[in-house]
Amino acid sequence: MSPSRESETTAKTEQVAVTIPNLSMKDLLSAIPPHCFQRSTLRSAMYPIWDLFVIGSLWKLTSIADSFTVGLPPTARILASFSLWSLYGFFAGLFGMGLWIVAHEAGHGAFSTSKGINNFVGWVLHSGLGVPYHSWRISHAKHHAATGHMTQDQVFVPWTRSQMGLEPLDPARDDILGSNVSKAVQNEIWEAIGDSPIVAFIQCAFYLLAGLPMYLLFNTAGQSRYPKGTNHFSPSSIIFAKHQFNQIVISDLGILIWLGLIVASCFQYSFATVFRVYLVPYLWVNHWLVLITFLQHSDPLVPHYRAEMFNFQRGALCTMDRSLLGDLGPIMGWLGAHATHGISETHVLHHVTSKIPHYHAWEATYALRKRLAGAGINLVGRPGGWREVYRVMRECRFVEDEGSVVFYKNARGLAAARPVFHSTSDVEDSGVEVDR
Repeated sequence: MSPSRESETTAKTEQVAVTIPNLSMKDLLSAIPPHCFQRSTLRSAMYPIWDLFVIGSLWKLTSIADSFTVGLPPTARILASFSLWSLYGFFAGLFGMGLWIVAHEAGHGAFSTSKGINNFVGWVLHSGLGVPYHSWRISHAKHHAATGHMTQDQVFVPWTRSQMGLEPLDPARDDILGSNVSKAVQNEIWEAIGDSPIVAFIQCAFYLLAGLPMYLLFNTAGQSRYPKGTNHFSPSSIIFAKHQFNQIVISDLGILIWLGLIVASCFQYSFATVFRVYLVPYLWVNHWLVLITFLQHSDPLVPHYRAEMFNFQRGALCTMDRSLLGDLGPIMGWLGAHATHGISETHVLHHVTSKIPHYHAWEATYALRKRLAGAGINLVGRPGGWREVYRVMRECRFVEDEGSVVFYKNARGLAAARPVFHSTSDVEDSGVEVDR
């Protein structure tokens, strides 16, 4: 049976040529000024103190402003009070994300030269934000060792064509690189996985609000090869080694103390008070974490690798720097970077070397970008915000089951990027054996 006219008609998309790095770790690390690696416990401690001061000031100012609504008519008072506390929740959550980043740095050993101080600060701050410290630290270290690896990365691992339940690739009608795809195949993929704006919006909202607890509890968006029931709270989880048992127990203890304090505070101050003062900012922190990390590792222009093409530095460069809230203007972009200690804006550097504290990360980032530019590599993406999450979620639907370097395809089976390989130079890996 001959193919129909529709199946013979192809649609070609213009693709961005993305350079696959051939840089060595020596190339990358030598570009960074040596003093950027210096850590100061005292200087690091100033940042969580500042974050807590800002959050406390926001609470005090909001409480004072709310007291002036007493004389308003009932409906106006409710609206005014709701607006004030909503603004408080938004900004307190943004600076609460700053506390989260300090804990995250402690987990990497970037807060202090002392391992004990790092673990104490990380455990206190992460537990206070509902995150099991050591459990996250361990799985996050695995993520850093295998970023962008299709079978070893821990989170934001793309679904493949077969996992999406799509028909196998037909080279006669479909291009593995996603540049020339017949209209018939495009329609088949569209009908199979869809691309409804309303559905995409609902998915974005659910993902941003529930993504973190779903990942911790059920491995949602995590490594698909892990067995059902994998989570961050069981000491016997496949994520952890046997010698890490006690660390997971300590992490769980921190979560139990956190939950106990929330319940006790509800009895002491009322659930309504705890909800508006702590739980709303807590939900915003979860939201910012998912938004930032999703956009750091998901984009049509970010490659993913299978074992034969992976090395540590390629994985480290399999991410993007983005100006958090930069799409809302320079003032909001500055605020987003200030409140979250530049984690979104300096993330590529963080993957190249995670022990540089955030207060040196800006200088180191500019130096690293200059070196990458010399190799034809640009890893600065669009500003990070809700609109970008919506765009990326619609553009990044699946990758092919074949290929050593793969890029996301959209609901039409079209890819925005293609890999470009240059001659191999002084390439070395980091010594991290991610396939073991």
